[in-house]
Amino acid sequence: MSSLLEARNVYEDFEVDTDILFFKVGDHDLVIFHGRNYNIKKRMSAEQLGRLLSNSNYYHVYGGCYVNLNKISTIEDDCIYFGEKGHYAKNVRVPRRKQENIRLLLQGLRS
Repeated sequence: MSSLLEARNVYEDFEVDTDILFFKVGDHDLVIFHGRNYNIKKRMSAEQLGRLLSNSNYYHVYGGCYVNLNKISTIEDDCIYFGEKGHYAKNVRVPRRKQENIRLLLQGLRS
């Protein structure tokens, strides 16, 4: 029973660096976090949003979309994939001009 109480609730207490695959910033400081099997909408203060956007683990791909470089598994067919590539895999479309920059950053992280 105590192990159930100690289990972390990712909807309330998630780690941005380890749990989130990518996030999108919307209107009125609303941020939508995308995890492996969930999406969480959260309002953030300007200070919180500033810290999030300056996090070096995230790379801006388009508009208000930022991907977690540590969670990218592959880049194929103009998409970034997180985890195994398959029909239900989470992915984000990425412009071709950004793909090379992301590949270089990934090489630096993984070497």
